[in-house]
Amino acid sequence: MQQLTIALDWTPNINHIGFFIAQEKGFYKDRGLDVTLVDPSADNYQITPAKKIELGQADFALCPTESVISYRTKSKAFPMIGVAAILQEDLSAIAVLANAQINSPKDMDGKTYSSYKARYEDGIVREMIKNDGGKGELNIVYPDKLGIWNTLLQGEADSTWIFLNWEGVAAEGSNHSLSYFNLRDYDIPYSYSPLLVANEATLDAQENTYKAFLQATKEGYLYSQEAPEEAVTILQSMLPETDKDIDLARALEISSPHFGNQTNWGRLDERLVKRFLDWIYEKGLESQPLQVEELVTNRLLS
Repeated sequence: MQQLTIALDWTPNINHIGFFIAQEKGFYKDRGLDVTLVDPSADNYQITPAKKIELGQADFALCPTESVISYRTKSKAFPMIGVAAILQEDLSAIAVLANAQINSPKDMDGKTYSSYKARYEDGIVREMIKNDGGKGELNIVYPDKLGIWNTLLQGEADSTWIFLNWEGVAAEGSNHSLSYFNLRDYDIPYSYSPLLVANEATLDAQENTYKAFLQATKEGYLYSQEAPEEAVTILQSMLPETDKDIDLARALEISSPHFGNQTNWGRLDERLVKRFLDWIYEKGLESQPLQVEELVTNRLLS
């Protein structure tokens, strides 16, 4: 059996359902793969999923497109590359407390934003505020990553970045009233998140193994569309206690159309990636122009 380690970007949630199905239903095993899924709760996010790729601790990781940009452009560049998209459309948004008197992004000026401290994150949020007529003057705090959602629910922050198909569903089932701002509504051409990434230097030697992994993973995500009740039962057993009450059927209902289909699962539209890369450069969030082919590839999806 070929052993592979996958570093998830968060504790188990709806975006990961295909991995857990592929593992539980034996799709990986059928292809000669012994897959280990690890999540950041093991070390309280001391090492990010992307960093685990660089350190050789994982074969694949989940992260936003921005992480690939960051690793490619840091002083000691690392050949991170995106190999598959989990969602074909951005389901993230900026969530704000309904009682924070924030009716649109410009009202976030002077308010508290709970940040993951990702390299481009704060700049992107500031640009959203500016595009709405604000100044982009935020009070930014950096709590422990796994506690960011709680800072919003407990009123310690006025806004943060979430997934509508996870934290948004959790909010629906609670007494917390939230509003959401989608980046695309404020002229931000955001890219793929989460993105499945790998070390480009390993692609040639591991091509057959990696292709088999992606095929099995694809089978897992498509299975969730075909058998949603069984799929949520499988995911339910993987959740941390704090998430056991989330309506998984609702989360899958929102997510499922965006997992893609037999033809386009995982596919990365280079035009969408280029638009985001150009925007990052034009806004001065990155000092050098970026080439799409250095950041993403569809070669393992064939």
